[in-house]
Amino acid sequence: MPPKRPTTSTPTKTANSQSTSTSTPSSNSSTAQLSKSSSSSIQSSSSSNNPQVILQQLWSNYLRRTPQRVKLIDVFMGFLVVVGVLQFVYCVLVGNYPFNAFLSGFSATVGQFVLTASLRIQTNPENKDELKTVSHERAFADFVLGSLILHFFCVNFIN
Repeated sequence: MPPKRPTTSTPTKTANSQSTSTSTPSSNSSTAQLSKSSSSSIQSSSSSNNPQVILQQLWSNYLRRTPQRVKLIDVFMGFLVVVGVLQFVYCVLVGNYPFNAFLSGFSATVGQFVLTASLRIQTNPENKDELKTVSHERAFADFVLGSLILHFFCVNFIN
């Protein structure tokens, strides 16, 4: 529940207008301080609840703090999501006559996404404390080996 605002009729000073109140300076300054604090809390709570502001802050924080290598992995993961959606839409609209081909392609996309997410977790500098024993080279070698095994099974599944 938001705090109740005082209901005084004394105008306060703003950046564009002057006060025309004839009250004592001490009461006028306390009213101005109360008005400033309540208006700033209302502005901060309304701006923090605005989805557009939240998304802008999230995006600018991502661009500023995320290393280039992790951004590249994120782009590849986005590409895999688009490919998976396109395969599914094609299957729904056109049909899935060679069902093995659809299953193989969709499984390859989902499997590659999972392997890429694992690579992102292992190479993210923020996870250095949790993954002390895994080097970036080891993580990439695991990714490549897992990708080769995944695609070997997918190609064999097509027939």
